[in-house]
Amino acid sequence: MAIRMPHIIHAKQVLRRSLSPKANQAASAAVDVPKGHFAVYIGESERKRFVIPISYLNQPSFQDLLTQAEEEFGFDHPMGGLTIPCREDVFINLTSQLGRS
Repeated sequence: MAIRMPHIIHAKQVLRRSLSPKANQAASAAVDVPKGHFAVYIGESERKRFVIPISYLNQPSFQDLLTQAEEEFGFDHPMGGLTIPCREDVFINLTSQLGRS
């Protein structure tokens, strides 16, 4: 007696499509972000990637940076990730202060 499993066949097709080279690059970038953290790109001209705790989202000073990013880029930025247009030293100073609190 044969058992039909159309959902499994469909899942395999979706998996094959998601294993394209472009999807693999995005997946490998997501793997190096630990649970409870997210990646942001910082810089005014040259962008540098930082992985920071999600808890920073609750901090008013970090929310100011997000507002600045929204004003500069909107919600559709070609970088593909959250990009904050501030100097790297300013960002490092802010995150070090947030890390101490």
